Amino acid sequence: MRIENIIKDSGVTEVKGRLDIDIKDVCDDSRKVSGGSLFIAVKGHGTDGHQYIGKAIEAGAAAIVFEEDSSVAPLLQNDNNVTFIKVASSRHALAIMAANFYDNPSRKLSLVGITGTNGKTTTVTLLYHLFMEQGYNCGLLSTIANYVGTTRFETANTTADPIVINSLMARMVDAGCEFCFMEVSSIGVEQERVSGLDFKVGIFSNLTHDHLDYHGTFAEYLRCKKLFFDNLSPKATAIINIDDKHGEVMVQNTKAKVVTFSCRSIADHTCRVLEESFEGMLLKIDGREAWTRLVGKHNASNILAIYSAAMALGADPEETLVAISKLEPAPGRLEVMNGPRNISVVIDYAHTPDALDNVLKTLRDIDKGKELVCLFGCGGDRDRTKRPEMAKVAEEYSDKIIVTADNSRTERTEDILDEIRTGFGPEGLSKAIFIPDRKEAIRAAIMFAPEGAIILLAGKGHETYQIIGTEKRHFDEREIVSEVFKQMETNAK
Repeated sequence: MRIENIIKDSGVTEVKGRLDIDIKDVCDDSRKVSGGSLFIAVKGHGTDGHQYIGKAIEAGAAAIVFEEDSSVAPLLQNDNNVTFIKVASSRHALAIMAANFYDNPSRKLSLVGITGTNGKTTTVTLLYHLFMEQGYNCGLLSTIANYVGTTRFETANTTADPIVINSLMARMVDAGCEFCFMEVSSIGVEQERVSGLDFKVGIFSNLTHDHLDYHGTFAEYLRCKKLFFDNLSPKATAIINIDDKHGEVMVQNTKAKVVTFSCRSIADHTCRVLEESFEGMLLKIDGREAWTRLVGKHNASNILAIYSAAMALGADPEETLVAISKLEPAPGRLEVMNGPRNISVVIDYAHTPDALDNVLKTLRDIDKGKELVCLFGCGGDRDRTKRPEMAKVAEEYSDKIIVTADNSRTERTEDILDEIRTGFGPEGLSKAIFIPDRKEAIRAAIMFAPEGAIILLAGKGHETYQIIGTEKRHFDEREIVSEVFKQMETNAK
């Protein structure tokens, strides 16, 4: 594709060189540049791409996109046949140019994006399976994995970079996909990873404590979430959870059509939980009864979000409810493993105070008579303010608490545990033990649990690794639980 077509509407302020050159690919990483590449120098939080313009030219870049004159001034004197394109914002230009290079694939799909603190992965994953179940070919962009039809691609971020997003959407178009369901993180919005995408539906789930290590304040976190809805087109539909007090704030400035859903009050779409057990829930959605294998009132809200999105996309209500009844929970979300002595181990991704509250409340409500053990930790190099808050939640609902490592990254696990400890009151401290090694903590939780106990392993969910220092180690809680169950069965013989 020619440069002149790639740079349309990207905020170009100045050009030196030819625009009729064919470009092979678009890169924001100088290590991926080769002959015929267009390199976009983006200022990151850790590195500045302007420092690598020289390397990109040495690797054969045909064009350079930049925003800082000082970075290219010495290079402009050289006769290197490279086109230099100055833009107002390299980050914004990256998103628009990536979309243009891949022929704006989001305009050829019915693109649905969901943002919120909790429930994003569950909602997009279930929407993907819901529409695949009804015979549509779909794409999925999520924390767990990306899918083009049934072909899986690994994922690194909740919201990928614009080049990956648009390249995957182009694959979806080529594969005949009609729908794409996508998680949209606040960081992804702030970094303009979703700029230039044409969303047909935007969904807001909830807003609670998270990512303050990045955003600094809750107000800034909210602003970034809201920006997603501010940027929706008049042809789009904004679906909001009005059970969350921030729901209506999200759409104050949106140009999209607004649709509301609620499990507690009057809304365009409503839901009520009629029955609940470990096997699932019987719901009443818009006056119709429906069964779901998902558990917990927070999942009733997720199911209602799915239903609301399906209605906005023109699906049949009855067929949608039948398809919902066949859906399996997303991996690592209230995933139950039953073992000896009638012990149930529940694996869940809950890593925020609100998510932990939802899961513990669900487990307590389902079976009030059983001992509830909560095992959790907090990630290193992330929002430290939520650590004592997690402790307060665990103290409120749990009979026993085991505090351990999550992904400690470059922090000392013991330091993280000490910060969690500050959130406990006297009662919490009396029922909490601290075991830094997560594998040993899991073994202890199961081996010493009484008959019929429910043990929540919170924080890892679908993850099959643990990051200690800068090393990513294999760590699958399902494997560990299975090993402990086998040992218990052997010991009982």
